[in-house]
Amino acid sequence: MIYPKAFSGLLLTVVSVSALNLPSAFAEEANPGNELDPIVVTATLGPRTVGESLSSVTTFDEEEIRQQNPSSVSDLLRGQPGIDVVTNGAFGKNTSVFTRGTNNESTIFLMDGIRLRSATTGGAPWQFFPVELIERMEVVRGPRSALYGADAVGGVVQAFTLDPEVGRQGWVEAGAGNFDTQKVSGGASASSGSTRFSLSGLHKETDGTEIREGGEDKGFRQTAGVGRLAHDLPNGGEASLVVMQSEGNTAFDSGNTDYLVRALGARLETPVSDYWRSAIQISESRDEGETFSEDPSVFDTRIRTARWENTLTFAVHELAVGAELQSDEVRSTADFAENSRTNEALFSQLRLNFGATDVQLALRGDDNEAYGQETTGGFSVGHAFDPSHRIRASYGTAFRAPTFNELYGFQDFGFFTFEGNPDIQPEESQSVELGVSGRYPNWYWDTAIFQLDVENLIENPFVGGAIRPTNVSEARIRGIELGSGVRMAGWDFGLKLTLLDPRNRDTDNRLARRSAKSLRFDLDKTLGNWSLGGTVIAKGFRYDDADNEERLPGFATLNLRAGWEFAQDWKLALKIDNVTDKIYATAQRFGGDDYLSAGTTGFLSVRHDFR
Repeated sequence: MIYPKAFSGLLLTVVSVSALNLPSAFAEEANPGNELDPIVVTATLGPRTVGESLSSVTTFDEEEIRQQNPSSVSDLLRGQPGIDVVTNGAFGKNTSVFTRGTNNESTIFLMDGIRLRSATTGGAPWQFFPVELIERMEVVRGPRSALYGADAVGGVVQAFTLDPEVGRQGWVEAGAGNFDTQKVSGGASASSGSTRFSLSGLHKETDGTEIREGGEDKGFRQTAGVGRLAHDLPNGGEASLVVMQSEGNTAFDSGNTDYLVRALGARLETPVSDYWRSAIQISESRDEGETFSEDPSVFDTRIRTARWENTLTFAVHELAVGAELQSDEVRSTADFAENSRTNEALFSQLRLNFGATDVQLALRGDDNEAYGQETTGGFSVGHAFDPSHRIRASYGTAFRAPTFNELYGFQDFGFFTFEGNPDIQPEESQSVELGVSGRYPNWYWDTAIFQLDVENLIENPFVGGAIRPTNVSEARIRGIELGSGVRMAGWDFGLKLTLLDPRNRDTDNRLARRSAKSLRFDLDKTLGNWSLGGTVIAKGFRYDDADNEERLPGFATLNLRAGWEFAQDWKLALKIDNVTDKIYATAQRFGGDDYLSAGTTGFLSVRHDFR
């Protein structure tokens, strides 16, 4: 049983305040054409504008994704507010995403509500996800364990696959670049009555580049596909099915890995009454890898989830309540004392509106058979001074669950061993944030200051020839985020700035691999059938180790892009990344060599859209 009194208390609260039936002071004054305050769903489990979500959110729509023509999720995320991307080389190599200075394992990655991660490492397969096949992406910064459970300490990233909407027929695209890079992709969609479907896929491969100085080129190959089926129900509901698979091979310094990432989800959303809407989703995701090296290994993990959400509407107020059951399973050549665990959870969120003031409260209880019970919650309040200006403040708690490696794993690497610790406890965090924003028909600005305190920080000290995870320290992360954008007369301008102080409170050292300063500047211009643009990303220095002895210098890169619609529904696109051929690294190998990023990278593609 997971704290039923807390949830019944929230229900009584919403029933009592709903009797007030207060209108929204600015509902009719809001500008419905304001494209720079988009609708998001990840922050609150329901559609809200970015301003109404009372959260720090970054979004990417289909136009922006196509304009940037990214080859990986990291291309989109790099330099965004509060986001630091670390890679072990270029082209499909291991990628970590640090949100607001937290560990890679502390950011949840969802695809259409389906969680993607490895149960052994705890990280998401950022480098293997087919970003070319998505329609939009939302990045929510700040704790969200009260809605999504374990590991949402830094935030949540959610990708949405292409919706088989009426009018969308399909596309084909092909391109090539240096490092012998080649890519083809395509998709099609159709509808019949109340049923719609879409299918898209891609194949790309590259010889890659060296990931350490003097090394050989290390390639990457990927074949991926996404399919969606949706059926509108007579009562206004929808039944849908989505499947995604990405597989291929990536080479590293001492071998290569065959990988497979798969997600399958079925969702039924239906109105029960005029005031009650219910949705249930059943999903499975797999993260599998077989490594060929001097010490071959297999790590296959599977996550199965059943989630039930209910939204109750009381005039202008809403209560969302639900339950979730999740099971993790591991199959590996490594030794694990346990190879499965289950997690049960109840969660709720109360959204209240008092004219110009919005209030949100969230509460969740998790019961995991591996590490016991955890309770998380959040409170947010926002006030709109007028239709354009809003202030928000929030407090939230979150936790990161120990991974299977940290709890049960054992591997002998010859000169050292890795030993799991079954007594390790989850990391627990508290976070406060204050934000102010201005949103107008053609431009916006948003700034936030925050502090995140993490207790029971999980570290991996090397003692007596063995690495054994332990709860040894606390961390305090303070930061400022600033974002601004302008869209006017064919110009698109974006500026993103992050100042971060991620500290181990026991040693006063900066947390490893985090940069304290980040700047991103985007500028694009449409000139008739032409489009021109560029991005500058600058990062301050970072340390590769907890002792702050291995310093990696800061860097700045320039990316350029151009597009030409040379015929109706035909477009030629060119992008050149790292124009100045800057040599830089965001991480080091175990032996001390830098993991090198790619030099100047060019890619030319042609695309045809069917109407």
